[in-house]
Amino acid sequence: MSLPRAGALLIGFGGAVAVGLIGWIGAGAIGADVMRAGWAIPGCVAIHLLALRLCAAAWRRASGDRGLRPGSWFRIRWIREAVNAMLPVAQLGGAVVGVRLLAQRGVATRVAAAGTLLDVTLETLAQLPFTLAGLLVLALFGEGSAWSPWLAAMLGLAVGVGGALAVAWRAGLLRLVALLAGRMGGLVSARAAGALDGMHAVLRHRQRDRAGLLTAAALHLLAWTVGAAETWLALWAMGYPTGPLAALAVESLGATARSLGFAVPAAIGVQEGGLMLAGDVAGLPPDAALALAMVKRARELLVGLPGLVLWQWAEGRRLLRRPAPVPGLRG
Repeated sequence: MSLPRAGALLIGFGGAVAVGLIGWIGAGAIGADVMRAGWAIPGCVAIHLLALRLCAAAWRRASGDRGLRPGSWFRIRWIREAVNAMLPVAQLGGAVVGVRLLAQRGVATRVAAAGTLLDVTLETLAQLPFTLAGLLVLALFGEGSAWSPWLAAMLGLAVGVGGALAVAWRAGLLRLVALLAGRMGGLVSARAAGALDGMHAVLRHRQRDRAGLLTAAALHLLAWTVGAAETWLALWAMGYPTGPLAALAVESLGATARSLGFAVPAAIGVQEGGLMLAGDVAGLPPDAALALAMVKRARELLVGLPGLVLWQWAEGRRLLRRPAPVPGLRG
């Protein structure tokens, strides 16, 4: 099955789940909560952009490159997230586009590809303590003990995915990324896709910079934690004020569900279900949990659409800078 067809099927399934949840809870109650939180959406966007800047700093640190300015890393990280969130390319599509854009700006392709894979791994590993912190908060203060087996299963899945990703680069994950790039058609050039293969030596070299990798992981953990402020602000605007620990727990479970649903474009349906689970355990009514998911979707659009525009602008500028062929020199 081709990637576009699989993506369409997953979007359809996730969309059906999301619509079913909204129909079950009641669109009217959810809509009222979203309307109350409307004024806070720009604040949620600002908080998310702060988290993206921290992720960009972590990516730069993991790659070991010091030639490209931090602002360029931030813009490319923004584009990378937009591609993952807005296009049916799973969660590796944005990484492939990010490697391409870094290479266009002078970062060695081997360094860009190896650093990006290392960054994705560190981001996933940094999510594990964040997930654990949220689960501990829910275990100590949560109200829905019936969900405990599901929470334990979610933690087990998160640990399993993180552990698998931590060793994957030694088992040829770069070749998997290259295969994906080759099936993405016009998103990346054949040269960029082929250059993703054979980066293991660069990865081994980067693994020696333990201080840099620890710093990158710490920046990612801080970025995950900043996301809890977005959840706190949205719930407070809806009229459901929560403490910082409860907001952290809800954000942790929602982010974990989204990460585990990486195969579903934009984690449609998966994020909504995860937030409902977390909200139930944290004592939130179901309409507030789904309204929180809708606020996050609105923020996702407000961040993702400009990110796609930035991507097309970057590609357009590159094409305009390409020298025109000289007549009479074609062989």
